[in-house]
Amino acid sequence: MATYVIGDLQGCLTPLMQLLEHIQYRADQDKLWFAGDLINRGPESLETLRFIKSLGHNTKVVLGNHDLHLLAVSYGHGKLKRGDTLAEILTAGDRDDLMDWLRQQPLCHYDEQLNTVMTHAGIPPCWDLKKTQTLAKEVEDKLRSDTVDDFFATMYGNTPNQWDDKLTGTDRLRTITNYLTRMRFCDENSKLDLESKEGISTATKGYAAWFNYPTKVPSDCHIVFGHWAALEGKTQQEHVHALDTGCVWGGSLTALRLEDRQRFSTPCTINRKNS
Repeated sequence: MATYVIGDLQGCLTPLMQLLEHIQYRADQDKLWFAGDLINRGPESLETLRFIKSLGHNTKVVLGNHDLHLLAVSYGHGKLKRGDTLAEILTAGDRDDLMDWLRQQPLCHYDEQLNTVMTHAGIPPCWDLKKTQTLAKEVEDKLRSDTVDDFFATMYGNTPNQWDDKLTGTDRLRTITNYLTRMRFCDENSKLDLESKEGISTATKGYAAWFNYPTKVPSDCHIVFGHWAALEGKTQQEHVHALDTGCVWGGSLTALRLEDRQRFSTPCTINRKNS
């Protein structure tokens, strides 16, 4: 039995199937974790979503910013952007079932036995593991509630851009969501820069990659995340594992086997739609 964490798919089902063949995935024994952004930009968003939903209980998913964007648009908030490949999902006959399944997925998953935590974008320096789980649950509870429409109506935005325990209401939920699904750069006080999206060397003065600051998460706990293709899978931190290796941009799709931290990759051979 093995547990594999797979980086951002973004609607690239064909490379996923090739990767599963490469790692000799056994559906009756192995577990798959997906680090968010299951869909969007790639040509097989609908098929990817259906496939992952079909995998059942041996699969763990955390939501990424693209997944939340799909949900928001499906609830009538936000607009499709140039390059989005979500139209097939939004017009599919099983759309409602897919959306109901998607909003049941968490923003954070922690496995005590493997001592590994997964979120889409990472964990800010100002939060410890327990706080991350607690705050993620606030958003998860909202997503699963009858008032989820209110959340999507106010989800988009870059402010507030710094955590404060006194935050309430929509500002609180938006800030938690941005940390867990959109974060790349922050300052020493965990103030977010949500505009910079390239490699570490492009950081605005006074900002750095979130994982380059001292963390409140125990050093023996491994953090796995996706979201940041420009890292090319490298963080220079032994316990922090970047898994978005730019499959949808012509890179590769990567899986990390948690039991021994071995990586497996398959090159991307798809043609991205609406480039």
